[in-house]
Amino acid sequence: MQTNSLYQEVILDHNRKPRNYGTLEHASHHAVGHNPLCGDRLDIALQLEHDLINAISFHGESCAICKASASMMTTAVKGKTRVDAEALIDEFRDMATGKMDLNDPHHLGRLTVFSGIRDLPTRVKCAILPWHTLHAALNSMTSVSTETDDEPTQAITGNHT
Repeated sequence: MQTNSLYQEVILDHNRKPRNYGTLEHASHHAVGHNPLCGDRLDIALQLEHDLINAISFHGESCAICKASASMMTTAVKGKTRVDAEALIDEFRDMATGKMDLNDPHHLGRLTVFSGIRDLPTRVKCAILPWHTLHAALNSMTSVSTETDDEPTQAITGNHT
């Protein structure tokens, strides 16, 4: 199967049947992410216990790419340590923005299906928003936006709690 058709199949599957979609009661960490240009808005909640992500969920209004990215992200980080989750955040951002050589060692696994997003600059922020929001939640920031004065696809802004 071609990479492009695999990408489309995965996006459609995770958009129709998102994993870990909904609210999480008793979350220890929470953040809201917003992409004003696209209109994506995600709430990410997680239970972090002894530096381990025991549970994670997301909900909100977003395009198919953002929802699929959030779905795959929550599946990838559930059961991981904070350090491992932060490493995945960095790797996913680098892959999506074209800064990663996929021939180099990485931990992305099935998430590499998003590697072609780097060729769609207007959609990069859609794919990265869940990851920025997870980073914010892990670092006790209440909100993030894809739009800042810095390079928008990499910058994270927020309000610390």
